[in-house]
Amino acid sequence: MSPFAGLSAFPLTPLHDDVVDERAFAGLVERLAAADVDSITALGSTGCAAYLSPIERARVARLAVEHADRTPVFVGISALRTSEVLLHAANAERAGAAGLLLAPMTYQPLTSDDVFEMYQTVTARSGLPVIVYDNPGTTHFAFSPELYGRIAELPGIASIKIPGVPREPDAARAHVAEIRATIPDHVTIGVSGDAFGAAGLAAGCDAWYSVVAGTLPSPAARITRSSQEGAFDAAAAESARLAPLWELFAEFGGSLRVIAAVAEHLGLAPSRCLPLPIRGLDDEQRGRVATVIEELSLGG
Repeated sequence: MSPFAGLSAFPLTPLHDDVVDERAFAGLVERLAAADVDSITALGSTGCAAYLSPIERARVARLAVEHADRTPVFVGISALRTSEVLLHAANAERAGAAGLLLAPMTYQPLTSDDVFEMYQTVTARSGLPVIVYDNPGTTHFAFSPELYGRIAELPGIASIKIPGVPREPDAARAHVAEIRATIPDHVTIGVSGDAFGAAGLAAGCDAWYSVVAGTLPSPAARITRSSQEGAFDAAAAESARLAPLWELFAEFGGSLRVIAAVAEHLGLAPSRCLPLPIRGLDDEQRGRVATVIEELSLGG
């Protein structure tokens, strides 16, 4: 199986007093390796890479590889300037990363040609395979199927991380098939947006790039392994069981604040572990998260 298939877990990068909590981060990575996820992706959006300095990011990349045992580690290298992207790529390669995760970060709006040239430059300069990260809700740049195809032809592109799939199964399969038709056979498609994980795998995605797996790997692994065995009904049932968690993700503006509250509730991260100005959830919201975790028996 390709290393860019199966379950890729995206851990937080917890902070304490505005400093990376290296012990907490290492503990999260070790937890994922012990859960036998297929890969670990450090410094994605869940890892708050955009809020960390180059020195902090290089250190986190090294820690991820050191504590992942034999699990492949992919490292996020996104930045506003291509020169900074290349710096992060070089640091990830020195750390021993197995691949790179790259989204087109922007302040000024980017064109398709801007984005293509960035991937072209990185794949020409780095020896590591690259995951194309399409996350329009965060980056405010949306890929077209045509741009997927153009970028996927570049040497070194290994996977495309897509933002969810349609809820209707036939529409989901058609959506994945449309992307598949534009890219080479060796490039995998990975679904993101955790509420869509089971549906994406059933629709033909090769991978699930998962936020929840970075803190709660067991239920994400059950969904993934059931899907790999063709037991899509079982995977859908497990995802439906987690609906209260997905609903919190939607209500609180995304997964980051909720999964940070989960990690803090379980003692896996220090309190208020997100980088300011991201305040995280208030006490009432944290109580609701704790209730869901306990009611779903997700504390183990």
